[in-house]
Amino acid sequence: MLKKLLSKIIDYNNNLTLRVRLVALTVAGLALTMAVWGLIHLTALDRILVDQQGKRLEGVAETVSTFYQHFPTRQGIATLDSTLKDHIQTDVRLARIDIMEIRRNAVNYVAGASRVPYEWPDHLVAETGAKGKPLSMKLETEGGPSLGLLYPVSGDTRDSRIVVGIIAFSRANAEIMSRARQLLLVSSAGLLLAILLLLGVSYGWLIGRPLEMIIETIDEFQKGRYVERIPIVRRDEWGHLADHFNQMADEIQNVMERNENLTRHLADRVREETLNVIHLQKQVDDLKQLTALGHLTANLAHDLGTPLHSIAGLARLMLEREGWPPDVAHKLNVIVEQTQRLDHVIQNVRKATRLPEPHLELMTVHKILSETLPLVEPLIQKNRITIEVRLERSVASLYADRYRIQTALLNILQNSIEAMPGGGVIRISAQDDRAARTVVIAISDNGPGIEADLLQRVCDPFVSSHSGEGMRGLGLAIVRDIIKAHNGRMDIQSVPGSGTSVILYLRMADDATE
Repeated sequence: MLKKLLSKIIDYNNNLTLRVRLVALTVAGLALTMAVWGLIHLTALDRILVDQQGKRLEGVAETVSTFYQHFPTRQGIATLDSTLKDHIQTDVRLARIDIMEIRRNAVNYVAGASRVPYEWPDHLVAETGAKGKPLSMKLETEGGPSLGLLYPVSGDTRDSRIVVGIIAFSRANAEIMSRARQLLLVSSAGLLLAILLLLGVSYGWLIGRPLEMIIETIDEFQKGRYVERIPIVRRDEWGHLADHFNQMADEIQNVMERNENLTRHLADRVREETLNVIHLQKQVDDLKQLTALGHLTANLAHDLGTPLHSIAGLARLMLEREGWPPDVAHKLNVIVEQTQRLDHVIQNVRKATRLPEPHLELMTVHKILSETLPLVEPLIQKNRITIEVRLERSVASLYADRYRIQTALLNILQNSIEAMPGGGVIRISAQDDRAARTVVIAISDNGPGIEADLLQRVCDPFVSSHSGEGMRGLGLAIVRDIIKAHNGRMDIQSVPGSGTSVILYLRMADDATE
């Protein structure tokens, strides 16, 4: 219940405006201060009244003790008793006067007069007599609030001590305190009301208007109008706040302008890099097609060259024999000429499809991979493939033909992706082999692997572990030729059911030009 009530109070407080909060807090602080200040003054007034009344009672007690000291006889005590009664009747402010004797720790009544019944506590009487100091106290009697005084009489014997007890009504003090409280309450309420009105007006001018200007400017900022600023018309804390806000607004505007410029620059860079990637992809595709065409023409030349040479050889042998009819000899010459022509055509095709010498440039493995991996990103996402790259920081640079090395890497990656149609992991690592002066690049997958009988022939043209349409069996053959053109070598390791690793050994940059 208490927790719920506290939560409601907090929610209500959170919904209040700053002006209301400040006014409420100020009024609460002033009320508390005035209450404490009033309490201090009332306490001081009460102490003053009590002290004044106490001094009066001490005077009465001193008079009674002096009279008793001069007339300690029985007749004197009887006279004292009659005098005390007359004094009580004369002074209506006195409620009771008692003379008490302390003998052997026993308190005995000697004389006195009273308007109200009251019995002094024996231990207080004995303590006052022992200490020899007056003891005052506030009492509540049948006649109303009163002040009591126990006053020790000087000159007592060792075995006997006299204490005078006097009680006086303090109704006048109570009335004075009551009027003082009422006056304090009324004056405090009026003062708080006046302060509340003054605060309401002053806070509206000191806080409300400047705060509204700041909020309006912030709203303009939220709408994208960054040119808005808070007018500085004052040199107080609000003026400092406005100045700091304007400085912050200038910085925000500068940052926004720089961000816009940076965004435009990044867009231009992305556009440029996209065009570079497209161009690079085209170059790699052209090189791949040219390499595949080279393999096709080489096989075609080999398949056609042998029978053509046989036909040409037989035609020449038959021409060496004499006695052929002219038309037959003419036909044999035509056969020889045409076979030579076909062989010439085949050789020209081989020359046309032969790859040019590699264009070597100094490159790092990190740069090669950063330019190659984006080309297979669509395939990776489509097949739910994860690529993990782990490169040593000290991997040496190498001289390589950018497009051919990328073609080799793309063929290896595509083979790995095709081997894992349901998803998998491709791990790429690179490290130096200082002893062999080579950079070792390993590309591994967790696909089904390659059977041992097929592993021996997987680099031969048109030999593939995949089935389907298209030109199969040229990927690894192309990779082998590209790595060989870089004076490197390729190794393939595979475990059926565990995956395949293609390892490339390329010469370091300081050895590649030798």
